Amino acid sequence: MTDLRSPTQTGTDTTTGTSSPGAVRLRRAAIAVWALVVATLAGTRVMSFGFVPIMVVVVTGLAAASIGRRNPLLVVRDWLPFGLVLFAYESTRGTAAFLGMPTRWHLAVDADRWMFGVVPTVWLQEHLKHADPQWWEIITSVVYMSYFIVPYALAGWLWLRDRTAWKKFVTRFVALFFLGLVGYILVPAAPPWAAAQCTAEQVVGGPAFPPCITGTPENVPGGGVLGPMTPDDPAAKPFIERISSRGWDVLHIGPVRDVIEVGQERSNQVAAIPSLHAGLTGLLAMFMWRRVGPRGRILWVGYAAAMAFTLVYSAEHYVFDLILGWSLAALVMVGCAAVERRWARRTTRHGVDEGRDQDDPVGATQAAGEPSVDRVG
Repeated sequence: MTDLRSPTQTGTDTTTGTSSPGAVRLRRAAIAVWALVVATLAGTRVMSFGFVPIMVVVVTGLAAASIGRRNPLLVVRDWLPFGLVLFAYESTRGTAAFLGMPTRWHLAVDADRWMFGVVPTVWLQEHLKHADPQWWEIITSVVYMSYFIVPYALAGWLWLRDRTAWKKFVTRFVALFFLGLVGYILVPAAPPWAAAQCTAEQVVGGPAFPPCITGTPENVPGGGVLGPMTPDDPAAKPFIERISSRGWDVLHIGPVRDVIEVGQERSNQVAAIPSLHAGLTGLLAMFMWRRVGPRGRILWVGYAAAMAFTLVYSAEHYVFDLILGWSLAALVMVGCAAVERRWARRTTRHGVDEGRDQDDPVGATQAAGEPSVDRVG
């Protein structure tokens, strides 16, 4: 019979012992083939940075790395439900358009302007954007892309180290995404880059995909829904641009930029509320807070902050979207912890009750049909 034991609950690794030389060679060959296939698919723009493709990459990589160490079928058993849930999430992201829910083009713009007096995306691009991408835009581009890698890499690491922690993380991950999906369905909203491409007249009635969303902001009167923009650099383009991937041009790595842009083209264009980029990176920081030391906490919180800056500067999200994403992550953390505590208490009580039944000879006698004996002192 095939052994499908999981990694232990205490964090130790369930392995098959010392790998044989043949298993080591096979594992190395499998990892090399895996890396070559992933690089080829990414370089030819066949693979995009979507949830399902990344899940496939992680699962196949873990299966290759498990050869000679543990049964690779464990990867399929543990990760298949997770993958199916994310696939269902991806498949239902267009539900809002199908239901005819009006898209909010002004909600987040007005909220940001109310909170800050200006639209932070406009202010940041006015003061920081140049005609050509600067060296520090490498950082923002890497941070933006990392959203499609870091959460899955962390999940893989937890699966190898501590399956209990992995289950908790995956539960929170899935809960966050499905609550985010509810937000996308009930409140579809356009991101800043889309608002810069459309005027208020073009989005009357809240259309989800008006013709202007596929255009460019270059000749949009008055800066579109976002309003005018006057960059400090006279050579910079005087309108809001989606610049989350242009840092790769500094490194002359066009294929990476192409893969990201393919994923952006295939994604839901009006899924800005809440920001799952902010929500998920915030969830990572909250989840890892008690599992790492002070330096680790600084790293995870800094990562969430860097993602927030990147999203606003690159016109991917408004600050309003980020606040909702972080709030949703906090709600998921608190809610999941409460459910887990309640389940643990229920399990403990059930175990105690079973123990009492086994240790109670009178109860056992009565259960067998013997009459009870009342003792009078």
